[in-house]
Amino acid sequence: MSDVQLDKIDTRAPEKADKDKTKAKIKLILEELNELQNILYAENKHAVLIIIQGMDASGKDGVIRNVFGNLNPQGVLVQSFKEPEPEELAHDFLWRIHKHAPAKGMIQVFNRSHYEDILITRVHKIIDDETAHKRMKAINDFEELLADNNTIILKFYLHVSAKEQHERLEERIHDVTKQWKYNEQDFIEAALRKEYINVYEDCFKHCDKIEWTIVPADQNWYKEYIIAFALCEALKKLHLQYPGLKK
Repeated sequence: MSDVQLDKIDTRAPEKADKDKTKAKIKLILEELNELQNILYAENKHAVLIIIQGMDASGKDGVIRNVFGNLNPQGVLVQSFKEPEPEELAHDFLWRIHKHAPAKGMIQVFNRSHYEDILITRVHKIIDDETAHKRMKAINDFEELLADNNTIILKFYLHVSAKEQHERLEERIHDVTKQWKYNEQDFIEAALRKEYINVYEDCFKHCDKIEWTIVPADQNWYKEYIIAFALCEALKKLHLQYPGLKK
């Protein structure tokens, strides 16, 4: 992936994009995805790993709920990665990640991922640049290993503007239905936006064996469309087929 400059990438849908028409398209895509997922599960030859990264309040939870929540829960798993536990810290940084890699027939969604170990750790000076780049090489090797095992990997960065992010964080204070999400630390992290953008751009440059999709995330309907469409297209390229009768 060529050098990415996030400040030159729009966080909103193109002007020509029609909200109502796009939402109608999403509905049709989700219906198609439901069938494709059933075949993926039945065929049991491929796995899918969805990696969702983004700033706080970029809408990771919402896209998981509104896109993947419409699929058969028997074939979808969601894993969030928080601060490592003592047992996890006693192993290499990918140990806790690898055990959640999807089995064949499954769609696994990472809400944040192994990339946190080269993002937040760099911003807060927990690791230096040399260590970060060694980890990037390990990440590339890890993802290549999964790909060699018939795992389709889709990587999404939810690109939210500073203005939209601030409004969403403020909403968590005043909206009673969202107050449970409030964390004072989120505002501290948001103030480090420039530092996060720098390490994300470096990540896109060096962890590019599997391409990233930069998703405009200020409007939920467009963000959900981009991710649902990308997954649908990836599954269609597999030419999935229901297996016949067992002999």
